Amino acid sequence: MSVVISLGGSTIFGEEEPNIAFLTSFSQLIKRFSSDGMRFGIVVGGGRPARMYANAARKLGAGEYEADMVAIRSTRQNAHLLILSLFAAGVDVHNEVLFDFEEAKTAPRRVVVMGGTIPGITTDTDAVLLAEAMRAKKLVNVSRVSALYDRPPSEEGAKKLDKIDYEGLERLAVQSDKRKAGTNFLFDIVACRLAARSNIELHFVGADVGEIAKAIEGKEHGGTVVMKNIKSLGEN
Repeated sequence: MSVVISLGGSTIFGEEEPNIAFLTSFSQLIKRFSSDGMRFGIVVGGGRPARMYANAARKLGAGEYEADMVAIRSTRQNAHLLILSLFAAGVDVHNEVLFDFEEAKTAPRRVVVMGGTIPGITTDTDAVLLAEAMRAKKLVNVSRVSALYDRPPSEEGAKKLDKIDYEGLERLAVQSDKRKAGTNFLFDIVACRLAARSNIELHFVGADVGEIAKAIEGKEHGGTVVMKNIKSLGEN
């Protein structure tokens, strides 16, 4: 069985420095599941470093292509750090950050790690493409936000969504997908449509290894599940 995990950059790099505690506990979690025969593809986002460098590039007169390229390098740096953590935990992980989906698909190790790939494509889309390549039917999206909401969770009256269909997810994604490097996305619109075409079950959870484990195992968790045949937003 293969599972793809999309790790938001903010889970790896906090406000000022890498989150070693999370990296360590997450790596131990992956060791446990991969030792039982599960295969993982992990795609890592850029987080705060990507936003800082993309904004700096724009201030220096760079266009969005160059801002994307700078941000992609941040994702790969975070991915390299995760590989070091996984290796230290004894995980059977490919020892390089991969940039090619075919190479990730055929790598002989139990775990492969990718960062961003090309300008204009977010790591959300990269994660869904990797799931398609690996024929994984489940993608776990891990970020600082523990679930999806019907509006920005900071707004008064925001309602947590336990389940939602692909069309509902896309409607929410339209509100936040600005197609600019370093911006915070709910989920990329392209990623929504790719997940729908391949019927990949999406799980949105926070950076809590217990919740991540439940999502991997198919157990009920405190986040949001996205799948087909859910009739309305927030329907249980």
